[in-house]
Amino acid sequence: MSMIVAIQMDPMETIDITADSTFVLALEAQARGYSLYHYLPQDLVLNYGRVTAGARPLTVRREAGNHFDLGPREWIDLALADVVLMRQDPPFDMAYITATHLLEHVHPGTLVVNDPVSVRNAPEKLFVTHFPELMPPTLITSNREQIMEFRAEHGDLIIKPLFGNGGAGVFHIGPEDENLNSLLELFTELFREPIIVQRYEAAVRAGDKRIILIDGKPAGAVNRVPAAGESRSNLHVGGRALKTTLTGREMEICEAIGPSLRERGMIFVGIDVIGDYMTEINVTSPTCLQEINNFDGTRLEADIWDAIESRLNSSKV
Repeated sequence: MSMIVAIQMDPMETIDITADSTFVLALEAQARGYSLYHYLPQDLVLNYGRVTAGARPLTVRREAGNHFDLGPREWIDLALADVVLMRQDPPFDMAYITATHLLEHVHPGTLVVNDPVSVRNAPEKLFVTHFPELMPPTLITSNREQIMEFRAEHGDLIIKPLFGNGGAGVFHIGPEDENLNSLLELFTELFREPIIVQRYEAAVRAGDKRIILIDGKPAGAVNRVPAAGESRSNLHVGGRALKTTLTGREMEICEAIGPSLRERGMIFVGIDVIGDYMTEINVTSPTCLQEINNFDGTRLEADIWDAIESRLNSSKV
């Protein structure tokens, strides 16, 4: 299949080719003969209902220090592209939300992955609340009294910004920790949004599992174990990646959320599971393709492009 693929992402020179998921998606697309274009979110333009992007032809290769070439900038009409990959990293802020509004003008005529409307309506730490039976006890509020009552009930807490990412601003507050009031004051100064408070799950010491779902089906997973003295398991803050398989409970979680993901056009999703509980549904720019591939001998990027091609073919019937 010959396709034009526009990739909306961060600067190519900033990515780690040994770990970046967008990089292997680009490699696979190139191997299939697709024409690739790269542009930054700030290069989007909406003018009289027409969405264009200041994009540059992209060539990629797995060669450290020389992993890409970009051609001269062209103003391309995104309505003429076959696929737009929305792959810039969070934070999920107003700039991110604005990009979804702009891309909504071309989707689904041009398939945007993931669906921009669904991405806008499904922030990682909010979308998961539609599945309360799969979550640990969770409170979302700015009200100090409610937070204190929640602490009295659950004792051991995780507190984090509602629209944070990558483990930034995540705090473990134990039952005897005297810093909660100061932390709430700090969060109030830094954020206008409510904060999210969850019961601390001690099972995180055994790992926080990232599970990749492709078009609503589980495709692979990696376990991320926090470093000593750290409650966060994110790999870029020292978490250790380990090979894993899915438990019966994790399969139940995937089966419960899969149909909703598929209906919402979320082709590439990563969920986080600690013990028996799902804590996040990542739809903006999920990661860990390369880590799972390395452990399992898979090529999840190929499965994602198969799912994208299937969506395109079904839309033409």
